[in-house]
Amino acid sequence: MTDNPLVPLIARGEADRTTTLAALALEQGWVIPADRRAFLQLARRAVPDAQESAAFFTLLAEGEVLAGERLGAFAEACGVTQARAAAYEPLPGCQAYPAYVAWLALNASPAEAVLALTANFAAWGGYCATIAEALRRHYGFTDQACAFFDFFAEPSAELDRKAAAAIEAGRKAGQVDEARAREYTRLLQSYEDQFWSTLSGRTPRTPH
Repeated sequence: MTDNPLVPLIARGEADRTTTLAALALEQGWVIPADRRAFLQLARRAVPDAQESAAFFTLLAEGEVLAGERLGAFAEACGVTQARAAAYEPLPGCQAYPAYVAWLALNASPAEAVLALTANFAAWGGYCATIAEALRRHYGFTDQACAFFDFFAEPSAELDRKAAAAIEAGRKAGQVDEARAREYTRLLQSYEDQFWSTLSGRTPRTPH
C-alpha cells in the first residue's frame, strides 16, 4: 500500500475541519451503506456452501450498521448540516473503493473476498486510531464525535477468528485461487489509497 497523504495532515492538525474533515465524513456516508449491502450479498452467496464466509460477512455487515450510527456525531462536529449532506456530490476517487467491494460481491468467491478485505484491515484500523487521537488533541472533538474512528481502531478478535476460519475452509474446498486473490487484494488496496489521495487533493501513485 502506498503512503497515505491525508492521515499525517490530520495527525498534525493541519486538515481543515469544515472542508477536508467534512468531506471525509460525507464520503463515509456513502461508503458505509454501500459496503453493508455488498457484505450482505457476499453472505447470501456463501450460503450454504461456505458457512464460515457467511458468518464473517454477516458480522461485517452488522459492524457497518454500528459504524453508521456513530458517523453522524463526527459529521456534525465538522459542520455538516442535513442540507449540506443532501446536496453533497460524492467524489469518484473516493467511491471507487466501495464500487470495487461491490464488484467483489458479484465476482469473487466469498473466501477470496475475505482474503482481499482482511489484508486491508490493519492499515485501516491504524488510520482510524491516528485520526481519533488527532481529533481529540488538535480539534477538541468529544468522545462521541470520535466514536466512528474508535470503533474501527479497536481490534476485533472475533472478526479475526471468523476471517481465519473462512479462509481455511475456502482453501480446503478449493474455492480460493491464490493468484486471483492477490490481484483482488492489490486492486482493493489501490482503491483505498485513491480514497485518501482524492480527499487530500493529490494524485495517487500506482503500486508495482
